[in-house]
This record gives sequence, structure tokens and C-alpha cells, in this order.
Amino acid sequence: MKKTLTMIAALVAAASAQEPQTFLQKALNPDISLIVDVAYVERNLDDHEVSHLEVPAIAHGLIGSHSHGEQSHATYNAANGFNLNYGELGVRSEVDPNFTLDGVFHFSEENVEIEEAYFTTTALPYGLRLKGGKFFSDFGRHNNSHHHAWNFADAPLVYDAFLGSHGLNEKGAQLQWVAPTELYVMVGIELLQGENEQMFGIGEIEHDLNDTTTIEVVEAADAPALTVAYVKSSFDIGATTILGGVSYAKGDSRLDHLEDEEPHAFYGESELYGAELTLKHYLGSYRSLSFESELLYRDMDGIQYDGETSATVAMVKKQAGGYAQFVYAHDQNWRAGVRYDNLFKNDVTANGTRLDKPEGLERYSVMAEYNPSEFSRIRLQYSVNEALYDDEEGQKDVKTLILQFNYAIGAHGAHAF
Repeated sequence: MKKTLTMIAALVAAASAQEPQTFLQKALNPDISLIVDVAYVERNLDDHEVSHLEVPAIAHGLIGSHSHGEQSHATYNAANGFNLNYGELGVRSEVDPNFTLDGVFHFSEENVEIEEAYFTTTALPYGLRLKGGKFFSDFGRHNNSHHHAWNFADAPLVYDAFLGSHGLNEKGAQLQWVAPTELYVMVGIELLQGENEQMFGIGEIEHDLNDTTTIEVVEAADAPALTVAYVKSSFDIGATTILGGVSYAKGDSRLDHLEDEEPHAFYGESELYGAELTLKHYLGSYRSLSFESELLYRDMDGIQYDGETSATVAMVKKQAGGYAQFVYAHDQNWRAGVRYDNLFKNDVTANGTRLDKPEGLERYSVMAEYNPSEFSRIRLQYSVNEALYDDEEGQKDVKTLILQFNYAIGAHGAHAF
């Protein structure tokens, strides 16, 4: 027995000498997942017509394929008929006891992009957490969720209109602090590059000034040019979970759309305010009823240049909108929901004169989905969009039926509540 114990002790000592007591990254295989989203779409308008519609004084190209200069871009569910929306490859693993590393790679038929690539600390004291790289901002409720985690096949109208289909997806750094209290309170601040194509931007802009021979150069903004801050809290009352928060973003705007069909550019400063409320009431182990709502208000102040007339005007935009949705989960397999969108404020002033722009722009959506398992989803959605106008500012009802299929394989982390 003594001889056996001596041999075991010698083996342990030898193993310790060969393998020091440190973190062994090679012992951990990264979590790798692939998500594919396809859809069949039927609209009452053809693809060419719908791609030219806009929300007056707010956004254009919300549906269909369009281009910005040499870059082409297609929204989700862009065309009538069959759509391959994307393939999403995700990789995640611990780096060491102090960091995790995440990468999300987005594949479409046109291109491949790094949607997210960031590190996150895991061992900072005092309830602190640091994130750095490229990631979705935690502004608001909807912004930081990936498409496959959405409750509907498309983003809320106010997010699409103010921030584009990708939202605030930026390079930068994020610092969050969770208060050491029984009530969950999280405070966050982010310093981001500021390259959102719909509202923020940092690039240099060159344009003709009043004639074709004089060129005005708008210098690039000093990066990082976007600051985001937010406070969020959550608590339970019986079988109901309540989550609320407020968010704020401020940054430079350099929006260069001079290569668009209707060439224009905007440069100045922009602010975005957000308020969110989510309630989820549990009716059983798998049955639940959830309510989610957000309000966004933006203030854009600067100079707008018209590429067709070479005119510049002092432009102020004060616009607001929001959405409210109910989703009922009957069991592990079946869910249904309704959503109401409204852009209710559209105050635009050019050189001190208020322009007559439509307000109360609405969209109505209903969906039903069947989830054969946690890795697959079949969703049917119907929407009526009354917020879009043609080139002559004539309002168009866009009615859309979407049959969506979403499938996932591999190890994929759980989504946030």
C-alpha cells in the first residue's frame, strides 16, 4: 500500500511538473453554430415599385434592394418569391479566466461581413464588465438582439426608419456596472466609432456648392464620434417579470448619400432618446403572455445638401415613433403575436420654415409560429404598412405576407430575456 501511494504521488508530481496549474485553453472546444433563415414573400406591389418607396423626411429604401454608391444592400425579405436572407456563423469560447471571445459572421448572397467580433471580461471586480470590438449596442430593448431572436420577421418600424435594418452595430468599447442591490440595476456607457448609415456618420463629404466648379469639403468627424448611455432595471411581482430602461445616444452626423438616385448629404449633430418597457407574465411552465414597447425620439440639427439643385439649407428634424407588441406562447411549440408601429412626430424645419410632412405613419402586423424544436421555427406573418410614400409623396399601402423558416445547428448560447 505504501509503495502504491508513493508511486501515485510520484505520478502526480511528474504530471504537475509537465502541466503547470494554469488555464488550458486547448481543453475547451469553441461553441460553433450555423443559423439559416429563408422566406417566401408575397406583396401587393412589385419589387421595383416597393424599393423606391420612402418614409418622407425620415428614411428611404426600407424594403427591397438598393445601393449606396458602389455598395448594394438588400433588406430581409427583400423580394417577392423566395428569399435567402442569411446564413449566420457564430463562434464563442473562453480565452482564459479573464476573457471570453465572440464572433458572428453574416453571409448573404452578395457579401460576407463580420457582424460582431468582441471580447468580454469575466473577472472584473465591483460588478463591472468591459466589452470591446464590434458589437450591437445595448441602446434600448430591440437593438442588441439578432434577427433570429426577433419576435417578428422584421424590425420595429421606428428602428428601421431611424437606425436602419442593422441598428447600432458599431466598433467601440462598452463598460457596464451592476449595482450591488437586491433590485437589479445596470448602468452602461459606450464609446463607439459612429458609422450608422441612417443617423450617425464620420466620413468626409465632398459636394458642389451652388455650381459645378466650386467644391465644398466637409471634414470627417473625429472618431470615436458616438456616445451611448443607459440605465436598466428589472424586478418580479408574483409571476410577472418587469424590465424597463432609458437610453441616450449623441454623435456627429456625416450622411453621404450623393450616389443615391436622389443625391443628398447631411452633416451636423444628432441625439437619440429611448424608453423601454417589457412585461412577461407566466401562465404555466411554458405558457406566457409578454408585452414589449419602446419609444424613440431623435433630434438632428445640421446642414442638408441637395445634389440635384446644389442647394444647402439649415435643417432641423425632431421626429419620434414607437411600437407595442403582445406575444402569447401557448406551449413549447406554438406562439402568436400582434404588433403596432407608429411614427407619430415628423417636425422638419428648413431655413426656419416648417415643412409639411406626414405624421401618424402606421404599420400593423400579426404572426403565428410553430417551433418543432428549440432549433427550428416556421412563422407566418402578415402586415399592412401605411407609412410609405412614392416619389410624388402619394401614400401607398404595402401589404406583405411572409412565410419564414429559421434553422440552427451547433452550440448557440441562450438569448437574453
